[in-house]
Amino acid sequence: MICHPTLCPNTTCDTNVCQSNSAMFARAQRAIPGGVNSPVRAFKSVGGEPYFVARAQGPYVIDVEGRQLIDYVQSYGAIALGHAHPAIVEAITLAATDGTSYGAPTVREVLLAEAIRDRHPCCERVRLVNSGTEATMTALRLARGATGRSKVVKFAGNYHGHGDALLAQGGSGIAVLGLSGSAGVTNEMVAQTIVAPYNVVPKLDTDVACVFVEAVAANMGLVKPLPGFLNGLRAECDRVGALLIFDEVITGMRIGFGGAEARFGVTPDLACFGKIIGGGVPVGAFGGRADLMNYLAPIGPVYQAGTLSGNPLATAAGLVALNMLTPDVYDELARRARHLADGLNQALTNAGFSVMTPTVGPLVGLHFGTTAPIDYDTAKTTNEHFYATFFHELLAQGVAIAPGAYEVMFPGLSHTDAILDETLHAASRAAMAAAAKL
Repeated sequence: MICHPTLCPNTTCDTNVCQSNSAMFARAQRAIPGGVNSPVRAFKSVGGEPYFVARAQGPYVIDVEGRQLIDYVQSYGAIALGHAHPAIVEAITLAATDGTSYGAPTVREVLLAEAIRDRHPCCERVRLVNSGTEATMTALRLARGATGRSKVVKFAGNYHGHGDALLAQGGSGIAVLGLSGSAGVTNEMVAQTIVAPYNVVPKLDTDVACVFVEAVAANMGLVKPLPGFLNGLRAECDRVGALLIFDEVITGMRIGFGGAEARFGVTPDLACFGKIIGGGVPVGAFGGRADLMNYLAPIGPVYQAGTLSGNPLATAAGLVALNMLTPDVYDELARRARHLADGLNQALTNAGFSVMTPTVGPLVGLHFGTTAPIDYDTAKTTNEHFYATFFHELLAQGVAIAPGAYEVMFPGLSHTDAILDETLHAASRAAMAAAAKL
């Protein structure tokens, strides 16, 4: 059993409840809707019950039963250096000794905004928020406020957080639950949302405020932009005076020093960030041209606020993470991702599966099918039953990937060649065991 009684404020706690994942999940369901605070964690799409993490170190998470798992979820991309990296822990600890929140400006939030600006040329100004969802919600409001227009174009299978207007035909948890959107989102909220197929440049009209896009789609598996797609969006937005918004919550500072913007040579008007820029602590940001960002309060008419925005713990951790992610580190991460992808492909192919394992920088996808997906329709051809079976067999071998067929894997600096080789040996055993069950 893994327990931290000194950290638990409940002095009447029966620690026997924490001795198994199953017991902990039952307890969680009595306090939390569905027992989880984010839907995909409930294992609904793969079956079974979730493991509860007690602590993590480097490439590993350790659950409440003491089981150590090689982790490729890595907080869905928020972790790049490895869990509990000493430099991150030290930065957070030192920041906490100065206080955890002020509701006032701090030096580190300026430094983090400058670090984002220096990596992404489109970001002449940056506003920090508390999550990727906050970033996308506010970027949409800003686009409408700056253009005076109401329509927004997004792409099927792209996930931009749980803001009402951008949930339609989203990927990630929306995809694995088989939903087209969400109950509670009124028709009026999505009446101005136009959903287009990914990798096809839509024809816009002059009522469109903005086009929202995952420059690399990483919430319907891993789907690369086809040549000319992003450039075509840039040209079409320019033709009608709409704004191009890149959702780089996953790709920003993850797939390279300048994210997708630098990788594909297309400059958006606004870009949204999250995950990695907080070094594992909750954070979000959006940035863009100065003339657009100046529409934000307090100097403009578009309102946005956040008591915890620019949190000192998040900015401290984020600065350390970004400073350590140098261009040569990105090259090494991409090499490790290819190693992982090639090995998984071989293990699954040897077991008789048809599978694709695309990579973009350090991101790795897993698609059970014969054709590389180019949009949401083709992404949905992945065999979710195969994925679920392989997921559980891999977990039994001590390797954790996301409990959903439309997420990606995040190998990081803590996934050494030795860890990758251990992973691939486990994957070979898991693939054979999965094939025997099908």
